[in-house]
Amino acid sequence: MTTKKKIALVSGANKGIGFETVKQLANQGYFVYLGCRSKENGIDALHKIKMLGFQDIEILELDVTKPQTIENAVNEIKSKFRKLDVLINNAGILGEMPQNASDNTIENLKNIFDTNFFGAVQLSQRFLELLKKSDQPRIVNVSSDLGSLTQNSNPGYPFYEVKLLGYNSSKTALNAFTVMLSYEFKDTNFKINSINPGYTATDLNGNSGTQTAEQSAKIIVEYATLDDNGPTGRFISEYGITAW
Repeated sequence: MTTKKKIALVSGANKGIGFETVKQLANQGYFVYLGCRSKENGIDALHKIKMLGFQDIEILELDVTKPQTIENAVNEIKSKFRKLDVLINNAGILGEMPQNASDNTIENLKNIFDTNFFGAVQLSQRFLELLKKSDQPRIVNVSSDLGSLTQNSNPGYPFYEVKLLGYNSSKTALNAFTVMLSYEFKDTNFKINSINPGYTATDLNGNSGTQTAEQSAKIIVEYATLDDNGPTGRFISEYGITAW
């Protein structure tokens, strides 16, 4: 299939911030792949989004912890469009609670990192081939200010007491990946950034966040659609640069 549209893939997109990100990209004229672990959940999400009038959206059964589903996703997009313009690594889990550093199980840590870090790394690496064929390739790693070592060490930080060994450190690792990958592609047309969407009401936190998913998706979409003058290798929120 040939199209003048830009092609985007959002992981973990059947609800919450990912779902809103798909809507906003589609509203800007992108053809968007809605990635989700469960095909059934994806079908339900696709139905909801098409009821709103969006058409250029397809679901991809994509579990970032399962390499075969990543391979299938690559082959699907390659066969239809032969390129990818935007990859948004949004899939993430909180993990089992509590997550004290003194007794959090290794099994829980591995489960969290499998999705939040290794999943994003695997997805990015496998899609680099198709991203390199884009005129303006963009990678957005959806992080959290809980992954900021600076903030975690600052008693004045509003969430200073939220010390979740697995979740926080997986986002710190994701930020490190952003720094390393953006450096590797600093002399190319790639823009690769970590985005801190803020404390958002989603299933991840029992919908206790102070922002809506729609509000939080805006900063993700902004950095997914950067022009050639946009920054790379940054940790950004709607309020500006977040300290690493």
